[in-house]
Amino acid sequence: MDRFDAMQAFVRVVETGSFTKAAETLHMSKTSVTQLIQQLEARLRVKLLNRTTRKVNVTADGAAYYERAVRVLADVDDAETSLSAAAVLPRGRLRVDVPSPFARFILIPALPAFHARYPDIQIDLGVSDRMVDLIGEHVDCVVRGGELTDQSLMARRIGDLQLGVYAAPPYLQRIGTPNHPRELEAPQHRIVGYRWARTGKLFPMVMQRAGESIQVQSRYVLSVDDGNAYISAGLAGMGVLWLPTYMVREAVEKGELVRLFDGWQLETMPMFVAYPPNRHISLKLRVFIDWIVELMAGYGQGEVVTMAR
Repeated sequence: MDRFDAMQAFVRVVETGSFTKAAETLHMSKTSVTQLIQQLEARLRVKLLNRTTRKVNVTADGAAYYERAVRVLADVDDAETSLSAAAVLPRGRLRVDVPSPFARFILIPALPAFHARYPDIQIDLGVSDRMVDLIGEHVDCVVRGGELTDQSLMARRIGDLQLGVYAAPPYLQRIGTPNHPRELEAPQHRIVGYRWARTGKLFPMVMQRAGESIQVQSRYVLSVDDGNAYISAGLAGMGVLWLPTYMVREAVEKGELVRLFDGWQLETMPMFVAYPPNRHISLKLRVFIDWIVELMAGYGQGEVVTMAR
């Protein structure tokens, strides 16, 4: 038995909750993973995992061994990295998932600069607004807007996005330009609803001005759960939009969208990079996260209003 391979297999089974998923991430057969765990338990003379036909649970002894095994694997990785060319040029594959507008407007246009700096890092980019199972889907990190609901994830706050209210000129010509947010509650007005993929709930429309705070309760004929579809619906005149300013800068400059309600403010939207818990952060992931922070800090004043340190 290779003790290092057995330790890796055990850690991955605990993190994925499945022998099958662990085997997939390690590029091994399920039989090999099972044999490694059995040999490890025989060597340690303790039961590390309780197995049923439906799930795998870690024992008390297994949980204690897991915490130490994670630290050992991290130390080995650090030792190898410090003695290799990767200490200068990080390399390897990263699986990253980001919202579709963030990919379109910020990340992808900046990736040539990242590739020039780190030519040996290969990025597999998932583009979606859906809830991602980082461990089950073998994703290294995600970029997400809004408060994180999964408190088990490790996260780094990379900024707070400034939001505004916008509508297309054809919509305003047809319905009229509202001067106060409450006018959006009138029967003739419509919004485009944005549903959070992780909850199915609509994004709340809370606006503030000089100590006054209101939550607009407007009707919609269309709601979506994708940022690019949301913008497209607004451009098509389907209703009023609540959007981060970085997403509409180009459309405003072209006159395709008009900002409404001068003097009114919306709560900023926090933005995070999140990654699995109890997982050693590899050098390639560390430099990617640092680069995202750098990218957001330099993107545009008034669009990212504050940056986390």
